[in-house]
Amino acid sequence: MKLYSLSVPYKGDAKVVLLKAAYDVSSFSFFQRSSVQEFITFTSQLIVECSSKGIRASVKEQYLCHVARNDSLVGVVIADSEYPSRVAFTLLEKVLDEFSKQVERTDRPVGSPNTIQYAGLDGHLSRYQNPQEADPMTKVQAELDETRIILHNTAESLLERGEKLDDLVSKSKVLGIQSKAFYKMAWKQNSCCAIM
Repeated sequence: MKLYSLSVPYKGDAKVVLLKAAYDVSSFSFFQRSSVQEFITFTSQLIVECSSKGIRASVKEQYLCHVARNDSLVGVVIADSEYPSRVAFTLLEKVLDEFSKQVERTDRPVGSPNTIQYAGLDGHLSRYQNPQEADPMTKVQAELDETRIILHNTAESLLERGEKLDDLVSKSKVLGIQSKAFYKMAWKQNSCCAIM
């Protein structure tokens, strides 16, 4: 699971303006990073242009794009397809709330990514790389999945033991019959001889 981008664009009447963005393209080669970052920015802006007010949506391009829209302020997360969408939307809601509290409305439409004072995106991007550590519900779900796997394995091993016990019981019955036959044969063999 990997987060590649977390951005906050502004959708005005005319166009989409990228207010602030954070990227983690370290998994790509050095020579690909700038083009991947441009692709991510372009994809984010394109998805924001197509979104309507108050919408939460996930769009699958080459990666999974999650969009949460609050008035003209939009949050976009681009992640791989394994990243849980519930965690992505939780992150977007948190970022949009913090951003709207820290950045004045008058700075939003005219601000550029370099002039807006909001440093929370990089921290959120690095913290939410592992959704199990960042989101308590995901951590609980992972623990439940792990417990379910352990219980499933335990039940399978109990069934295997039950089958082995059944085999042992049937073998002990056969052994019991054979030992009784051996005892009778030994008794007959020893009955002719007298002990002095």
